[in-house]
Amino acid sequence: MPDRYQTDYRIGQDNLRRWGMDLHHPVFWVTAFLILVFVLGTLMAPGPAKAMFSSAKGWSIAHFDWLFMVGGNVFVLFCLALIFLPLGKIRLGGVDARPEFSTLSWFSMLFAAGMGIGLMFWSVAEPTGYYTNWFGTPLNALPRTPEGADAAMGATMFHWGLHPWAIYAVVGLSLAFFTYNKGLPLTIRSGFFPLLKERSWGWAGHLIDIVAVLATIIGLATSLGFGAQQAASGLKFLFGIDNGIATQIAIIIGVTFVAIISVVRGLDGGVKILSNINMGLAALLLLFVIVVGPTIAIFTTMGSTALAYVETIIPLSNWIGREDEKFFHGWTVFYWAWWISWSPFVGMFIARISKGSTVREFLIAVLLVPTLVTLVWMATFGGGALEQAQNEIGALAKGITDVSLAMFQMLQNLPLAKISSFAAIVLVLVFFITSSDSGSLVVDSITSGGLLDAPVPQRIFWATMEGVIAGALLFGGGGDALGALQAAAITVGLPFTLVLLVMCVGVYMGLAHEWRFVQGPKAPNY
Repeated sequence: MPDRYQTDYRIGQDNLRRWGMDLHHPVFWVTAFLILVFVLGTLMAPGPAKAMFSSAKGWSIAHFDWLFMVGGNVFVLFCLALIFLPLGKIRLGGVDARPEFSTLSWFSMLFAAGMGIGLMFWSVAEPTGYYTNWFGTPLNALPRTPEGADAAMGATMFHWGLHPWAIYAVVGLSLAFFTYNKGLPLTIRSGFFPLLKERSWGWAGHLIDIVAVLATIIGLATSLGFGAQQAASGLKFLFGIDNGIATQIAIIIGVTFVAIISVVRGLDGGVKILSNINMGLAALLLLFVIVVGPTIAIFTTMGSTALAYVETIIPLSNWIGREDEKFFHGWTVFYWAWWISWSPFVGMFIARISKGSTVREFLIAVLLVPTLVTLVWMATFGGGALEQAQNEIGALAKGITDVSLAMFQMLQNLPLAKISSFAAIVLVLVFFITSSDSGSLVVDSITSGGLLDAPVPQRIFWATMEGVIAGALLFGGGGDALGALQAAAITVGLPFTLVLLVMCVGVYMGLAHEWRFVQGPKAPNY
């Protein structure tokens, strides 16, 4: 029987082609204009811009903390349910589809785009900050106590475990399914097709894609700016190089140049190679810290962190009557808004590389495996840092004074500190390159109407824009401009929470249709 999704999509495809060749005019031009207005406005008045967006961010978090928390919990439960339901047997791309990439390359690209840079930035600073009561403690745990250390590791895993990966998985699964199984373009609006039908190709769909591009560009530029600050701090810490604006701009230029080369080479020749290098370097640094650091304490921390995560996941998921409001709003709700604002980029990139897996394989690989890897990483770096803080070793014993220095302060107290610190700087830079190039490919796809291989000039344009935005804001407004950019990204997370909840409904409807008519045991085409 004819597939109604395919039929309606062909109608929409004709509407898309009216706008030109490969450039999807409404999305491209509107987002380009809005980004230009935002950058110019922030450069002209960085202080007021930061105040305005910070106020919007604060209002979103204070009034809709319940929505962020409910959404995060729904996404986890939805993904876990699909793993066990018969719908998990559906293969992305059809019954004969097979993966395009090896398991190692696929996971390397997934992890590098999703969280690699964040783990470098926060794996030491976050648990140490909770333990020393830098900015609130989870569930009002007493700082600088064994119980406080367990709570710190459990809360850190909560912020980097199942919930953020479930957010990415919802977007990735929705787009992969509708692209590879229903023939729709690889763009955010496709996830709404079961509900919007032909309106997906009109201004309702344009608006969804515009918000997705804005969230992606703002999020990437913010991370690039903060990453430049961390790398510059590492260079000063290691070599005494000034970590001022000039060094930060130079780092952004270098990262952007390599990212442009990568996006020009494409997914196979650029992104995949850099991601494999990235994961190799990360594995070596991880192994180094385990071997030369407090090895027994690190392995013990892996077990205690897993236990603390299980014990605290329900109370930390609750939003009613929280007494640790400073921690709850300042960390958890902030993180959920941040992950959601990043979900268009990461989820869409995951979809791009995931053809051929079953829904169950996809969700296990996107949800459970990264959570396990994150547990090992956090226990190694965060546990090693807590060991130093508890034993009054080094600067971390006094607490967190500069987040960008925390990783290097931890490595300083281990053997071969200069070598490991230099490796950490290289890893930060390569993680930013892989985030930038994969993000550029995502934005290219959205602004070209869903093309898997957008024209090279478009790839160069968006990769360049990410660096230009980050560099211009750093140069013109410094910390205030970056703060405004980050606050804007968090604010975008509020409407996108609703977008993701709707995507859950849409992908379930699509999977149920696929199971009934195409890949289910009673389907005529099975």
